[in-house]
Amino acid sequence: MNSMNSSFMSVNNRLACHLVDPSEPDEHPPGLILCHGFPIGPLDARQSAGTFPQLVDQIAHQLGYAAMTFTFRGCGDSAGDFSLQGWIDDLRTAIDVLYERTNPTALVLVGTNTGGSIAMCVAADDPRVAAAALLSPRADFDDWAAHPRRFLEHAREIGAIRTQGFPTSVDEWSRSFYRFRPVEAARRFAPRPMLVMHGTEDDSVPDADARMMAQSHGSAELRMLSGAGHRLRHDPRAIAVLVGWLDRLRNARSV
Repeated sequence: MNSMNSSFMSVNNRLACHLVDPSEPDEHPPGLILCHGFPIGPLDARQSAGTFPQLVDQIAHQLGYAAMTFTFRGCGDSAGDFSLQGWIDDLRTAIDVLYERTNPTALVLVGTNTGGSIAMCVAADDPRVAAAALLSPRADFDDWAAHPRRFLEHAREIGAIRTQGFPTSVDEWSRSFYRFRPVEAARRFAPRPMLVMHGTEDDSVPDADARMMAQSHGSAELRMLSGAGHRLRHDPRAIAVLVGWLDRLRNARSV
């Protein structure tokens, strides 16, 4: 197993990533990319996806996926400033990078919170994505779109936007909040396998969003975790469900 911390360029931003390739020479395992969500506070912006390398190590070791996680622009050790369009571009680039470095047989996207919503928007239009798992996804970005300047100030306060004078146009920056519709993307993603998980005590994203995503897809596996909050990454039940689902995909040769 080859595990390494590295980076890649997305447009003009260098993004930090962690990649594990469990394969032997001339073998091509399925690939997986794990996407983090939008930071909740300043500490979270600096430590985004801090425990995700451990999870991709586990997935690679137990299940044999070539697994990668990375931090979107404006988070962790990655350069740049948050924009929804920028994060979409980052994930598209990450997919290309994983294919260049590991040549997987197929790809699974896993995303938490906003990362899950972005994963769905990208996956719907990329035939290389064979399956997707969404943990506490938002069905849309309408709350951001309703008050773009307020959300922009919030992004600056938590450190997801660091450059003075960014963005040059608030209207252009916020336009993508309407352009990308995760719930509509879920419909286009069908009938490819999709897992949706949500906590019944999530105080950040209503569990109705998960139900809407699953309903739009039509045949998604929906798991509501009783008593769970927003950060399902730290709920052992959610990780057990995710690992079991990924294992079934491999055994069924869906990836």
